[in-house]
Amino acid sequence: MNWAFLQGLLSGVNKYSTAFGRVWLSIVFLFRVMVFVVAAEKVWGDEQKDFKCNTAQPGCHNVCYDHFFPVSHVRLWALQLIFVTCPSLLVVMHVAYREDRERKHRLKYGENCRKLYQNTGKKRGGLWWTYVLTLVFKIGVDATFVYLLYHIYEGYDFPSLIKCTQVPCPNTVDCFIARPTEKRIFTIFMVVTSLACIVLSVFEILYLIGKRCAECLTGEKRSHRPMTNTMSSGSSLMEANNLKMSKSNTPETPAPSYSVAIS
Repeated sequence: MNWAFLQGLLSGVNKYSTAFGRVWLSIVFLFRVMVFVVAAEKVWGDEQKDFKCNTAQPGCHNVCYDHFFPVSHVRLWALQLIFVTCPSLLVVMHVAYREDRERKHRLKYGENCRKLYQNTGKKRGGLWWTYVLTLVFKIGVDATFVYLLYHIYEGYDFPSLIKCTQVPCPNTVDCFIARPTEKRIFTIFMVVTSLACIVLSVFEILYLIGKRCAECLTGEKRSHRPMTNTMSSGSSLMEANNLKMSKSNTPETPAPSYSVAIS
C-alpha cells in the first residue's frame, strides 16, 4: 500500500478543512496510520505461523485458525483506513473542478470579468454539500468497521487459550495465540481512535450546520435593514412633497390697503 500517496492526500485536504477537520486528520495520520504502519503490522506478523495447537492432526490447525480469525485484523484496519480517507479526495476534486471552471471563464470573457466564485475553496453551494456528505460517509465507515470487528471476533479481547472443536480435529483442542496482551492493547487503541474520529466528525457536521444557519439569519437581517431604510426615506419624501403641495395650493391674501384722509 502506498502510504506516501495517502499522506499527500491528507495534506491536500487539510487546507480545505475546518478546525475539527484538521484535528481529525491529525488523529488519522498520527495515531492510526503511523501506529498501523510502525507497530501493528510488526505485532501481528505471520499470525497463522504463531498460532499453535496441541495436536498433530492434519488440517486441524488451519481450520481452528480460520474459525477464530476469519479476517486478519491488519487487513481489516487497512481497508478501514482506505475507505475512511478516500472520500476526502472528493473535496479536492470538487475544488479542482471549481478552479478549472474559473480558469475557463476568464479565458472566455477576459481577466477583468466577474468571478464565478469569490473563493474556490470556500464551502458554499455544492462544495458545502460535498464536504458534509463526506463526513457522513466517514462516520458510517468507522462505525461499520468498529461493529464488524466486534461481531467477527466476538469482542475486542484476546484470550490466551482457545478451545477448538472443529472438524477434522479428533477432540477438543487447545490453541494458543502469540502475544495476546499486546494485540489486545493495539485493538482497543484502534477502536478508541475510531470512536474519537466519529465524535469529531459529528461535531464538525453540527458546526457546519450551525454556521450556515447563523449566516442565513445574518443575511436576512442585512436584507431587512435596507428595506426599512428605503421605506422610511420614501415616507419622509412623501411628507415633504405633501408639504410643498399644501403651500402651493394656499391662496395668497392681499395686504390691506389704507386710505389716507386729507383734511
